[in-house]
Amino acid sequence: MKTTTRVAVIGGGVVGCSVLYHLTKLGWSDVMLIERSELTSGSTWHAAGGFHTLNGDTNMAALQGYTIKLYKELEEITGLSCGLHHVGGVTLADTRERFDMLLTERAKHRYMGLDTEIVTPEEIAKIAPVTNTDGIIGALYDPLDGHLDPSGTTHAYAKAARMSGATIETHCHVHETNQRPDGTWDVVTDKGTLHAEHLVNTAGLWAREVAAMAGVYLPLHPMEHQYIVTEEVPEIAQIIAAGGEHPHVMDPAGESYLRQEGRGLCIGFYEQPCRPWAVDGTPWTFGHELLPDDFDKIEDSITFAYNRFPALERAGVKSVIHGPFTFAPDGNPLVGPVPGLRNYWSACAVMAGFSQGGGVGLMLAQWMTTGECERDVSAMDVARYGDWITPGYTRPKVIENYQKRFSVAYPNEELPAARPFRQTPMYDVFDQMGAVWGHQYGLEVPNYFAEGDEPRYETPSFRRSNAFHATAREVKAVREAVGINELQNFGKYLVTGTNARAWLDRTMAGLIPKPGRLSLTPMLSHAGRIIGDFTVSCLNDTTFQLTGSYGAQAYHMRWFQQNEADGVHVDNISDRLTGFQIAGPKAREVLAACTRDSVHEMTFMDIRHMTIGMVDCLVERVSFTGDIGYEIYCDPMAQRKLWDTLWSEGQTHGMRPFGMRAMMSLRLDKFFGAWRLEYGPDYTPAETGLDRFIRFDKEADFIGRAAAQAERATGPARKLAVFTVDADDSDVNGYEPVWIDGTVQGFCTSGGYSHHSGTSIALALIPAQMVHNGLEAKIEILGQKRPARLITTPLFDADGARMRG
Repeated sequence: MKTTTRVAVIGGGVVGCSVLYHLTKLGWSDVMLIERSELTSGSTWHAAGGFHTLNGDTNMAALQGYTIKLYKELEEITGLSCGLHHVGGVTLADTRERFDMLLTERAKHRYMGLDTEIVTPEEIAKIAPVTNTDGIIGALYDPLDGHLDPSGTTHAYAKAARMSGATIETHCHVHETNQRPDGTWDVVTDKGTLHAEHLVNTAGLWAREVAAMAGVYLPLHPMEHQYIVTEEVPEIAQIIAAGGEHPHVMDPAGESYLRQEGRGLCIGFYEQPCRPWAVDGTPWTFGHELLPDDFDKIEDSITFAYNRFPALERAGVKSVIHGPFTFAPDGNPLVGPVPGLRNYWSACAVMAGFSQGGGVGLMLAQWMTTGECERDVSAMDVARYGDWITPGYTRPKVIENYQKRFSVAYPNEELPAARPFRQTPMYDVFDQMGAVWGHQYGLEVPNYFAEGDEPRYETPSFRRSNAFHATAREVKAVREAVGINELQNFGKYLVTGTNARAWLDRTMAGLIPKPGRLSLTPMLSHAGRIIGDFTVSCLNDTTFQLTGSYGAQAYHMRWFQQNEADGVHVDNISDRLTGFQIAGPKAREVLAACTRDSVHEMTFMDIRHMTIGMVDCLVERVSFTGDIGYEIYCDPMAQRKLWDTLWSEGQTHGMRPFGMRAMMSLRLDKFFGAWRLEYGPDYTPAETGLDRFIRFDKEADFIGRAAAQAERATGPARKLAVFTVDADDSDVNGYEPVWIDGTVQGFCTSGGYSHHSGTSIALALIPAQMVHNGLEAKIEILGQKRPARLITTPLFDADGARMRG
């Protein structure tokens, strides 16, 4: 066995072999894969081998499309067969809600270049004749759907990698992974020790155990999964005789997927009485074994399937495949550099390996060889989970995700498993006030506050929910009096040291303020993409506070650590600093009545230390609502006392609590973008308007400067625009296509209903030359092209006089 390599990939399933191949494709030939047994051991060998493009995240869907198209390339490179069957597939809808979801997905596909279509029950009967279409409203048809040979595909990846210089060592058991002071790794195996610059964990069922060798926890868990292959089915034999092949059928109502297998059928289930596997760890001796058949847990699913696919009931069972595969809590892979470790990479929990494996391999290889990916991979970034996550949280979330594999995914849905978990000192107070809870990064966050007979549960929907009127009431309170909400769900970082200012000047593209002031600034990748949207507060010349997205803590801390410098220390204080935001025309009066410090002298973007009631606070004059506002930070131990002071005084001024639903409506009035919606790695400052915060004239050579300047010189090809929409009972959520002059010219990044103006709003990226006031367009919402008109004047406080006054 080799003793040195640039990259050691641990795990020889389809994902490990894909990573190996893509690294060689991008020019790194000194790469090595280590497999404990044979290639495909674990989950790969017993996979059903299906592939599809349907995914709620557009980037994940695009990567799945890349994966599927890659297979023919692999066959041409290697001469090996992947056993491809591009038969197409239909996803059925038996309810209005399921059909709404398919309409939403079809709309997204319009600008992604995916050739899907909505089909009627009559068309379904022709496309997939074994299907009983009784009760079916329609379906989404995707011609790219199909299946393949799992073993042949994995070996094609492996051969293609070997042809470009990669090494594969099978029957090599890893016992330890030890990091040297220089960040490289010693991989201790039963065949000797391998020294590697980089280590990639693609260990599948054993990913938890391999991660533990490096002292980290990866949030994933194996689940038992069962599918059945039948004997010959006459209907299938007839299709074969006519020279055809039956397409895939996904039946969400029956929690099943079905395809042709030889002259019979293969059907698998995501049953409700599911079971987690290997709760206390995957045995090292497990490999090419299957689990005992268990028809009891799929009994209800089989009964449903007999009705949907009557041919199944007449067919004998040829074989039962019952084996484990791994999920992350949200069902997406865990990919990228593991936060807190140098040169340690993850490509785990890829439960749909033959739909996603190629895209995962490509993105990880790009990340490793160039430092970033060509597209936003936040949906599968391992950094979307932080140190707070535990096995006790992961397991119930994985079970929930398995059970909801084929459920409708609503834009406003709040899943209940493993909640509440992380709570602030205000949880019980807000709960008693009628808080309807959402969650972010494991933290409970009020979405809205129900009063009187208003619902304490928001109905999941693609249309306006039953939270609509409560949200309108909260918006009205902020615009006409004063509202209060909690500041816990902000990411907060303390940057200190003699070189703190210089480091921030290089890390952030915008102005680094003077003491007592704050600024807004984007943070850019080397390619000029937006990877952060921060408020920078200067407490003194060597102490700064950064405020950003709460859910991006691990993501941002990883970037800070990757760009660390002498004379500066960055500390994540997100959960050590909390407080409240107060906003609205009466906000100044409330604050002034609660402190002896001067409030009226504070100008917009000022920061001050104040004693409010009994509590020492840091107060910032800024607000995401677009109104007069203050962000008030304090020690969590004193938060309840701060609340008592602000709430007591606020009652004489009409103060009401407001949640995230109202916040996201209020920001629309001012055309404010939001992190992960308008601002993220898929977009640039010039496209989104964040370039107005870049200080191109500052001396510091900030990260991403060259790319930002180049785009500034040529101008962006597309720009963010705001539209009013003639909506019915549903508003833009994101990724709806924008039709201009009869063709799709862009897509929505987000939207919603402005309760203040009584208008449905959409933010969208369209060709830059088309951005002019009054532009007429149509935005496709749930299959309907709704009239839309571009506006350039904010709906509230257009000149900012009130916000800055």
